Amino acid sequence: MYKIPFNRADIGSRDLALLGESISAGHISGNGPFTKRAEAEISKVLGSHKTLLTTSCTHALEMSALLLNLKAGDEVIVPAFTFVSTASAFMLYGAKPVFVDVRNDTLNIDPEAVELAITDRTRAICVVHYGGVACEMETLSKIAKRHNLLLIEDNAHGLFAKYKGKYLGTFGSLATQSFHETKNITCGEGGALVVNDPQLVDRAEILREKGTDRTKFLRGQVDKYTWVDVGSSWVMSDLLAAILCGQLERADDIYAKRMHIWNRYNSELAKWADHNNVITPIVPDGCEHTGHVFFLRLATGDSRDRFISHLRDHGILAVFHYQPLHLSTVGRTLGGREGQFPVTEKAGDCLVRLPLFYTLTDTEQSFIIDTIQNIGLE
Repeated sequence: MYKIPFNRADIGSRDLALLGESISAGHISGNGPFTKRAEAEISKVLGSHKTLLTTSCTHALEMSALLLNLKAGDEVIVPAFTFVSTASAFMLYGAKPVFVDVRNDTLNIDPEAVELAITDRTRAICVVHYGGVACEMETLSKIAKRHNLLLIEDNAHGLFAKYKGKYLGTFGSLATQSFHETKNITCGEGGALVVNDPQLVDRAEILREKGTDRTKFLRGQVDKYTWVDVGSSWVMSDLLAAILCGQLERADDIYAKRMHIWNRYNSELAKWADHNNVITPIVPDGCEHTGHVFFLRLATGDSRDRFISHLRDHGILAVFHYQPLHLSTVGRTLGGREGQFPVTEKAGDCLVRLPLFYTLTDTEQSFIIDTIQNIGLE
């Protein structure tokens, strides 16, 4: 048992009170009052045409794949440094994920690599805002427009983060959000599909409701509902939506605390990192992040492993992150090979994430920082 875990979920009294309201009201399936409330709040802040709560961010990505009408032979460009869902969601519906490398500063998808990877089979570009720090959206949006490609944002890390004053999740035709236990705003498990293209709203609602027009029926737009398209059951329970509403109400407080922790790590570890050839996160001008991840990039895989072991010996759980998708079992069947994407491979070998969660105390963070500053990596 670690004295300080990597993550500690915070479900507050307000979250529990709203959960109790949901149970008392008797509507615990999907599309209830708390679902509508959370969707409306997210859409209001982002300015999106529609937000649809889903059972996970993975399922929101799968909905995106269906909305693309993908078929065998189609290609979707994705970063090699990302969670498996970014690629598998498109592969599930027949497309081939085409991996590209990430930038060395932000670990976000490299626009130059994207442009080089486009073929006559490319249907979409799916970007991932790593750690909630924005991709180079101005350039990527121009590339997508120039080649007539759909732009999708996997924004699992970046709810309410901004790029040049505009919210992440509002650049692409579609964007996905995650409310997993490890995310800034959480309901344990869950996600959302943010629909910015009004032409995709009706079908997105149908896909989420098993391929039926049940959502229109619930709004009184049709007198009965029927099966009209493919789809699946991707509707979040109103119980989880109630917890999510509580989290959204205190989002400003949650983000302020996470940014306090992130900024303290960044400030107090800077000298140690410089002395030990360790790279701390880089946030480009114009990017406003939300303190989702604080990571260190050590010089070698061996030093990273010794670093993790040292913290573990002191009761602190620090963890690595994505392993390069092109070198996974499936990735190799798609042509992945060692040395193909050097930045991704280096990050997979050398990156470590520090504990960062709302209830992390100043005393706990001081202990983490002191423990790290006593590690000599040379």
